[in-house]
Amino acid sequence: MASPEVSIVVIEDDHNISDLVAMYLRRDGFRVVQAGDAERGLAAIGRESPRLVIVDLGLPGELDGLDVCRRLAADTPPVPVLILSARDDEVDRILGLELGADDYVTKPFSARELVARVHAILRRTGTSVGSVAPAVVGFGTVVVDTGRREVRRDDEVVPLATREFDLLAFLMDNQGLALSRQQLLDGVWGEGWYGDERTVDVHVRQLRKKLGPDLPLATVWGVGYRLG
Repeated sequence: MASPEVSIVVIEDDHNISDLVAMYLRRDGFRVVQAGDAERGLAAIGRESPRLVIVDLGLPGELDGLDVCRRLAADTPPVPVLILSARDDEVDRILGLELGADDYVTKPFSARELVARVHAILRRTGTSVGSVAPAVVGFGTVVVDTGRREVRRDDEVVPLATREFDLLAFLMDNQGLALSRQQLLDGVWGEGWYGDERTVDVHVRQLRKKLGPDLPLATVWGVGYRLG
């Protein structure tokens, strides 16, 4: 069960789906705030400072779910995001992940599986499990502070999505080891995560793009990655 202080904002215009998600989350002890469009959702996020946001892509109004992801990715630290959408095209999935979403669930979905994925995201971000001893590790001009969940390059904070930070921290913990995509999925996304293993490639591209050549992240035999 989650702590009552752990709040989640659900941005979904289908009231039946929103109520179903909220019911299952509340049964697990979360505090849930519901919003029917992006504007109300962003306002709720500003008020509540939630630990997680669940957002539909196809929202009414001028802003959609991808706009919400863009806004949240600009925050420091960014709020973890789970996209819930009827769009199951690979392009939409990749775009959502590149914009900083931590997971992507397509409709129709299992409410129990959705809650399990919520718990997995919160475990990775340190909300629902005991915290790990913080560490500060540097390579080149890049410094990773796991306690603050902060990455700096040339003393400038580099905003990373939650999953990007988790991937970098996992690679940092395993410096020098060649890790396959499946090992990275198991270590960062969790062993119960199901999806395309190329998701790892999307996040690696984002890390390289944001951190530049100072990040000693190499492709190994085309099947995995090695840091350092």
